[in-house]
Amino acid sequence: MDGRLQVFAGNGNRKLAEDIMATLEAPLGRAIVDCWRNGETRVKLDENVRGSDVFIIQALADPVNHHLVELLIMIDAVRRSSAARITAVIPYFAYAKQEKKTGGREPISAKLVANLLVTAGVDRVLTLDLHAPAIEGFFDIPVDHLRATPLLASAFRRMAVEDIVAVSPDAGGVGRAEDFRVRSGGSLAIISKKRPSPDEAEVIEMVGDVAGKTAVIVDDMISTGGTLVQAADMLIERGAARVYAAAVHGIFAGNAAELIAKSSIEKVIVTDTLPLHTAAQNGSIEILTVAPLLAEAITRIHKDLSISALFH
Repeated sequence: MDGRLQVFAGNGNRKLAEDIMATLEAPLGRAIVDCWRNGETRVKLDENVRGSDVFIIQALADPVNHHLVELLIMIDAVRRSSAARITAVIPYFAYAKQEKKTGGREPISAKLVANLLVTAGVDRVLTLDLHAPAIEGFFDIPVDHLRATPLLASAFRRMAVEDIVAVSPDAGGVGRAEDFRVRSGGSLAIISKKRPSPDEAEVIEMVGDVAGKTAVIVDDMISTGGTLVQAADMLIERGAARVYAAAVHGIFAGNAAELIAKSSIEKVIVTDTLPLHTAAQNGSIEILTVAPLLAEAITRIHKDLSISALFH
């Protein structure tokens, strides 16, 4: 890209955007991003972006639909202002759990979100740990899919936790748990579960030996916390000495934080892809920042360098 690099941010996770720009040693682009009195989203760019390589940082945090519309309108404003290229930086991609039909007369919401982004005018997407990697295929534009598992694994290496067993809370997360195991050392265990209804999971069985070991439940997100607590209880029953949890996206919906605080989980480590709710701000939850990772990815995209080199 010959155009200059400019970065704007929505209100989904303003602090993360500021931390990314602090790493890049550059200011955020000046823009008005708020609401009119009637509740409609208002966006106005206060900088010239003609011919620029523009990045828009927006986590699709709660309220999800508001922040999604905010992102779409920001993309439209930048496109109509003649930017050369627009990249949506979406640390947390909402609706990713709705990537397929599980029954009749259901939408595929993740595909709809992809369509909306492309229709708005985005040229590229940069995101972190999609719940379903197949969502990359919903786009006909480049998608850079970063992984935060190396950050989580390095945190446990710094803690000098010994005799680790990485636990996948379901069959779909085995690849992530295996990557964590390779990077942190130790063994692997897999929990089988079923979902009687949305946002509800039931642990069925487990494969792997956890007796006397430090079990680390590795997942992409913590939402209601129900699956996590059930998994922790099973691990203790099977003889695990200690139980930790490591996840990329800390959603902590409803009373998840209180539920986890009362459980047998000693510590939860998440990243700052989402702003941490006040209820979840306690000593048992540690937050790792993904700002340097996203800042490096933005720099590499702008300079047309390899993204995959970040994960060697």
